[in-house]
Parts: sequence; C-alpha cells; structure tokens
Amino acid sequence: MLIGLLIIPINAFWITVVEVRWYSLDGTCLPLMVTPLFLLFVLVLGNMAWRRLLGRAGLDQGELLVIYIMVVISGVFAAHDTVQNLFGAIGHPRWMATPENRYEEFFFQYLPRWLFVMDKEALEGFYNGWSSPWQNGNWRPWVVPLAWWGLFLLVLVAMMLAINVLLRRLWTEHEKLVFPLVQLPLAMTGEASTGFFRNRLMWTGFAVAFAIGTINGLHVLFPTFPYLGWFKQKDLSPWFWNRPWNAMGWKMAAAYPFAIGLGYFMPSDLLFSCWFFFILRSLWEVLGAVTGWDAARAKGFPYFREMSSGAWLALAITLVMATRPHWRRIAEAALAGSAWKEDPEEARRYRWALITLLVGAVFLMGFAMAAGMQPGYVILFFGIYFLLSLAMTRVRAELGSPHEIYFVNPQQIMVLLFGSAALGPANLTVISGMYWLHRCYRSHPMPNQLEAFKMAEGGRIHLQRLLAVTILASVVSILAAYWANLQVPYAAGAQAKCLGFKSWVGAESFERLKQWLDTGSKTELPNLMAFAGGALVVFGLRTLRTAFAGWPFHPAGYALAVSFAMDYFWFAFFLAWLFKVSLIRFGGRRAHVGAIPFFLGLVLGDYTVGSLWAILGPLLGVATYKIFI
Repeated sequence: MLIGLLIIPINAFWITVVEVRWYSLDGTCLPLMVTPLFLLFVLVLGNMAWRRLLGRAGLDQGELLVIYIMVVISGVFAAHDTVQNLFGAIGHPRWMATPENRYEEFFFQYLPRWLFVMDKEALEGFYNGWSSPWQNGNWRPWVVPLAWWGLFLLVLVAMMLAINVLLRRLWTEHEKLVFPLVQLPLAMTGEASTGFFRNRLMWTGFAVAFAIGTINGLHVLFPTFPYLGWFKQKDLSPWFWNRPWNAMGWKMAAAYPFAIGLGYFMPSDLLFSCWFFFILRSLWEVLGAVTGWDAARAKGFPYFREMSSGAWLALAITLVMATRPHWRRIAEAALAGSAWKEDPEEARRYRWALITLLVGAVFLMGFAMAAGMQPGYVILFFGIYFLLSLAMTRVRAELGSPHEIYFVNPQQIMVLLFGSAALGPANLTVISGMYWLHRCYRSHPMPNQLEAFKMAEGGRIHLQRLLAVTILASVVSILAAYWANLQVPYAAGAQAKCLGFKSWVGAESFERLKQWLDTGSKTELPNLMAFAGGALVVFGLRTLRTAFAGWPFHPAGYALAVSFAMDYFWFAFFLAWLFKVSLIRFGGRRAHVGAIPFFLGLVLGDYTVGSLWAILGPLLGVATYKIFI
C-alpha cells in the first residue's frame, strides 16, 4: 500500500504533464488506462529481477494488484474527463466574461460563487503562466471551490462503491461476467506470470505493436521517416466528397493495435454490433441527404443525441428490471443483518452500503439545493446520472468496450424532455456548472471500482481491505490531481503553452447555457420521437436477443454506436471481430484460446511504446506521437 501511495502523485503529475501540457497520450481516455498498466509492467519486471538476482521474496500477486488498483484510482481522478475537466470549467466564467458574450448579464447572478474561482488576479497566472500557485497567494481563491468539489467527488465515489458492493456478488459470482479488461493485469501478476512473459506469441504481439508505434513516433519527430497511417487515423472523407455521401461528415478508420487486442476479448456479437450499427448510423446520415431530412439539421437531425440518450436510459431500465429479485434479496439481507443465515458478513456490507447511499443522497440534495437547484430537478439529475453510471458499469463488466458517450448527459436529457424555460435559469446554471462531471465518462470511477473487485478475487485480496484502500487512494488521488492541475498551468499557462488544457469544457458548458438563457430550447416532437425511438430499438433488440438463440445484434452495440463511442474504434473492432470469428471457425476453441497471448501482447506493446514516447516528449520539450486519437 505504501508503494501505491508513493506512485499516486507521480502518476497524477505524469498524466497532467502529458495530457494537459503536451496533449501527447490521452491514456486516461481508454477503458484500460495506459499509464497504470505501464507502471505495473515496470513494477512486475522489477519484481522478477529482484527475485532472480537477490533470491528474495518480492511482491505477491495481491500486493501488485493493490498497487495497480491504487494507481488506476489516481488515473481516474487525474484523468481527461475528471479533474482536468473541472479545471477547464472552474475559472472559465470569470476569466472569459466579456461585454460581448454578456456572461455577467446572463448567468452570474445564478452562479454559486463558492464553487467557482472568481478572483481574476489569481486566474491571470493560471491562464497566462510564468507563475506558481504558491506565489502572491494565488492558491487562496482555489481553496473553497476545490474543497467543495473534492467533497462532492468523494461522496459520489462512496455512493458508487456502495452500489458496486450491492451488485458485486450478483455480477461476479452468480452471473460470472467475463470482465475482459482485467485479463491483462491478472496475467501479468499471476503465479504463472513468468510463463506469460516467456510466451513467444505474447512477445510477437508486443513486437508488432511496439514497432508500429516506434515507426510512427519517429515520423512525428522526423517527417521524412515512413508513416503507417492506417494504424492511427486514416481520413476517409476524400473517398466520400460529393453529396449525398459527404453528409456523413468526417469519418476515419484506425487499426489501433491496443484496440484490436482489447476487442479480441469482447463477445463476438458485440464486436459485430458495434461496427455494423456504426455503418448503419453513417448510412442514416446519407439517407437524410437523399430525402432532404438534413435540412432540419438546425433542429437536431440526425438526432444522435436523442437516440443515444434514449438507448442508454433503456439499457439502464432493462438492467434494473432484470435485477429486481437481487434487490429484494438485498433488502431481506439488510433487514436481517447478522441473522441472515446465507452470509452474515455480506448482509452487514449490504446494510452499510444502503446507509452510505442514503447519507450520500442527503448530501447531494443539500449540495445541489445550496447551489440553487430545486429538489425535484436534483432528484431527476442525479437519478439520470446514476442510471447511466449503472449501464456503463454493466457494459464494461460484461463486454469491456470503450464508453465515450459524448452525446448523452443528464442536463441535455432534462432540456430535451422539459425545455429550457421550464427548468429556469438557476437550475440551468447549476447543471451547466456540473457538465465537467458527465461530458464523456471515459474515466468513470464506477466501472473501475467493480473491476477492482474482480481483480481482488483473482489476487485473493480481502474485500474489506480493498474498500479501505479505495477510499484512501481516492482521497490522496484527488489531492494529487489538484496539485498537478494547479502546478502545470501556473507554470506553462493554460492558454499559453498547455496544448491540452480543457478550455473547451468551459466553453461547451457556458456557451450552451448562454444560448439556453438567450434564445431558449423548446421540446420538439421530432427530437422526442428520436429519443423514444432509441429506447424502443434497445428494448426490441433485448427482446429478440432473449427470444432467439444466436441473435447477432447486441443492444449495447447499438447504444455505443450512436453515442460517439465507436467513432474512433469501429474499424479496429471490425478487424478484431474478423480475426476472432476466423480463428474460431477454422481453428476452433483451441486456436482461439491459443491466440490470446498474441492479443495481450498487442495491448502491452502499444501501451509500452506510447508510455515511452510520453516520457521522452516532456524531457525533450516537444509533442511526441500519441498511440490514440
């Protein structure tokens, strides 16, 4: 645990330097984060060398996994979609307010000052650089907002942890979900890990991915060097330049080695559904151009936000309905407590989890109401947020897919259903101020927590110890992420030299708010129909999947494809699907299992070369090759 606590600030600072200052990795945008896995790789190799050279017992699997889990938690908070987003929004209203954009006129009166940095002198050093958070008392205006947001994050983390405690046994022991993303950490740390690192097929996959990343990385530094474009982002737009095909907009294909490797562990029907529905989604845009429907683009066509919102809420609703018997058992166990004969210890955990949810809900209600929201909208906002969190956690546990559902968030669902006028300026301002929390969800805490529970089973880590480690690591990680996200922008300048500062998060939050307050947004029948249509497609696919064995279309594949999650991954998942079904068809289960080390090697090799470039770039003072985006 001590090693993990020491690595947390190192990882947080590294992530902030490469993602905020240089924008050269985006490793926290992936479901299996890059830097924690690379640090685990280094730790495992060092552990093996320690044992071999000194003949002493090193760290066992449980200890290695505890360190890895702690580093993942640090990545969750230092990530692109968490604290980086928060810092992109927390000072934006005050710093960007001008007479032209009329921010002060539109929403400053509704802005909860205790959640935002309103001191322009302190923000000057942050945005322009050549300063320090510890200089001239720059840190003081940050203390109150960061303290409240930190407490807010900890309460959310505790509530998510409580939900995972309630669902852990159902999903890990009874339904035995596969948890594809834990396969590589378990293989690297297990008792048979020496066999994993001696496997030639693994090193072949490692070498292929490492070579691709090395060649493309050298091209970034020396443009005359060859470039393997299909493995990064191959722009397909020149192939579809005339109408109606250009209605698809910008489309790209990327054969990311790590994505092919991760995709191999996903179910074949989900892989097929992801790329199939992505192509169908693109053809929907073409159909809009053929029929003239795209003339309604200003009103929301092709309605992907509405479709994906309906689809993800439908996934969550079907999940809640399917787990009703389990919730009844939880209630029975919590009421019985130690007298519950099936498992008294689990019953006590259920009871504490329910108490945590109740206390957390009271805090969220008080927090949001103090910020200016009405109680009914507080319940609706966080109800939607936790439903989406539940759906994403299930998709990650069962399928392991990325979940950048950029088109789906509570605030836009609320405006879609009720219109901006019904919500009113105070509610709109508060939910816009929370937009940083739910912009893309790529580093969402809840799926990572449940995967930690699964790894704990494999590493024989006691659940009580894991819960304590999670809370402790969360507290330290939030503080480390705060420190890094103050230190780097004050030194380099958020607007001056920070290539990856998330200024767009603040712009999206408050420009949209200004538009809602200025011109408004009404509920429109086509948008509501698209919302209902997305939900009906998921319900229909779920019904057909239950009714017909071998039904090839997965409802989660549709939800992922229409919500931006597949824009970067559809082609890599197509290749993974092609490799997987070909191996199964022509080589059977033996060939499929035998190829696993190769695909694990693809992931490890790609992550390793990406991490090395992310170390070299800041040392040289240049932006280097990114293995993703």
